[in-house]
Amino acid sequence: MNDEAQRAATTTGLYQVDLMDRYWRAANYISVGQIYLMDNPLLREPLKAEHVKPRLLGHWGTTPGLNFIYVHLNRVLRERGLDVLFICGPGHGGPAMVANTWLEGTYSEIYPEIGQGEDGLRKLFRQFSFPGGVPSHAAPETPGSIHEGGELGYALVHAFGAAFDNPDLVVACVVGDGEAETGPLAAAWHSNKFLNPASDGAVLPILHLNGYKIANPTILARMDDLELRGLFAGYGYEPLFVEGHEPIPMHRLMATKLDTALDRIRSIQKRARASGWQGERPLWPMIVLRSPKGWTGPKEVDGKKVEDFWRSHQVPVSNARGNEAHRKILEDWMRSYEPEKLFDNSGHLLPELAALAPTGSKRMGATPYANGGLLKRDLVLPDWKSLALDVPRPGGATAEATRVLGSYLRDVIRLNAEARNFRLMGPDETSSNRLDDVFEVTDRVWTQRIEPYDVQLSRDGRVMEVLSEHLCQGWLEGYLLTGRHGLFSCYEAFIHIVDSMVNQHAKWLKTSRELAWRKPIASLNYLLTSHVWRQDHNGFSHQDPGFADFVANKKADTVRLYFPPDANTLLWITDHCLRTYNRINVITAGKQPAPQWLSVEDAETHCRAGAGIWEWAGTVA
Repeated sequence: MNDEAQRAATTTGLYQVDLMDRYWRAANYISVGQIYLMDNPLLREPLKAEHVKPRLLGHWGTTPGLNFIYVHLNRVLRERGLDVLFICGPGHGGPAMVANTWLEGTYSEIYPEIGQGEDGLRKLFRQFSFPGGVPSHAAPETPGSIHEGGELGYALVHAFGAAFDNPDLVVACVVGDGEAETGPLAAAWHSNKFLNPASDGAVLPILHLNGYKIANPTILARMDDLELRGLFAGYGYEPLFVEGHEPIPMHRLMATKLDTALDRIRSIQKRARASGWQGERPLWPMIVLRSPKGWTGPKEVDGKKVEDFWRSHQVPVSNARGNEAHRKILEDWMRSYEPEKLFDNSGHLLPELAALAPTGSKRMGATPYANGGLLKRDLVLPDWKSLALDVPRPGGATAEATRVLGSYLRDVIRLNAEARNFRLMGPDETSSNRLDDVFEVTDRVWTQRIEPYDVQLSRDGRVMEVLSEHLCQGWLEGYLLTGRHGLFSCYEAFIHIVDSMVNQHAKWLKTSRELAWRKPIASLNYLLTSHVWRQDHNGFSHQDPGFADFVANKKADTVRLYFPPDANTLLWITDHCLRTYNRINVITAGKQPAPQWLSVEDAETHCRAGAGIWEWAGTVA
């Protein structure tokens, strides 16, 4: 490159960085406005008490870092034409998600009443964390989200669930350093051992180290870079560090590291897809972003440290309505972003900034991967009657009900092998639960070393086993939320481990059902076996039927409970559940040899009724 070309490239680079910094400032401005303002959204006049919300709710600390990441992802989306799903892991990152989807135009397309311009901005600010408005965290109402941000620990496992069998997708998963202290998140780093670079998408973890959670330092943020590098290298990642607090150098560094990470991903996938990958598990890139908590916010309030400290976690200026000094801090803070250089007189984002966002479905708020019902295709299901047992009379046969179901699931996997849209999850219990027939057509997926004597392990299996109910649950949720199907098989006593995750998914389904733009996703299906009534060798430690009680307190339009008494009813029920959507289906069935009661015809009649009387079994007239 000659000197003139070098100067032109440098000038272009500086111009691009300046534009990105202004776009970031716009996102920060809108985020602050959501937390604080009811009126005067562009500060056309001095800030008055009545412009400020009477009750201030929201979380600022993580937001500027999320906005920083979002604008940099926008750049690579435009330049590379990628499909990127953004997973917002830090708790209560809602201001950032709403701000960025409004800036890119998605928010106004979905919610036309929140238009572009000053009036739309006013409504956007007023609705946030306000009665009749929207939550302060990423939620079903948030465009581009598949991840409920209120409860921490599940961002990374959802990201991997979304990436499985989506070879063209990159999932950019922001992991907050507070969230990184949770057990499910700590286990989720191992999900890379199940990702096939030839047939799956990629997950780019971005560990957002801003130093603090609600009122304390975070563990990972107080580790030095050498220790962090060793930790994540041990997990199987190549950490790329982006550290600092000066915006312009940070923009340049982030751009460089993000390009490096995506080049690594493309190289890994290209090699794997050219060779029909059977080799060593790749070292996937990740980014470690060290930036101040509450970045670009007030340095101090009332003489106490705020930026780069836990006091910036929620609302840094807590009494901006009733305290004139606080209101002055808030106004100075918002004016520091120079809104007059970001928005035109009508309140629209300036054209040169709007041009930074991708267009159409390439926008992260508009990607169909974040509205999985758009991508969902019905499963091809076998004729369950062809697999049913011959039961000449009630009690006239003995069988293991779940073993019979295994033949049905085998055919489900076989019939949908080309579509690659069904997976069976479970914590090392597929064989224990008598579902062995599935191994006639598939294996357990495993991307680590495979020894010659290993059984039913391959790079491309449809069965996912790991001794973590949290990972099984999270993988399946991410898989379903991006348009696919699956079943989670587990011992009845230990499914309680994911009670809280089930709560969150049930809330997601309830709210999604009320949003016309959210299309229905396949149901979350459980098969619970090794149940309380037949614990011959494990005994009391494995007895707990309480998950049914837990699920039964949900709304009936979200959950269904099934207790099939034999193999033929289990076949009918499973076939039915795999056809449903927007539900949580819990099937509890025995795996031990037991009398079989109903013929094919009687089983269908019994199941369609939902509950019935077996006249041959009692004296009811």
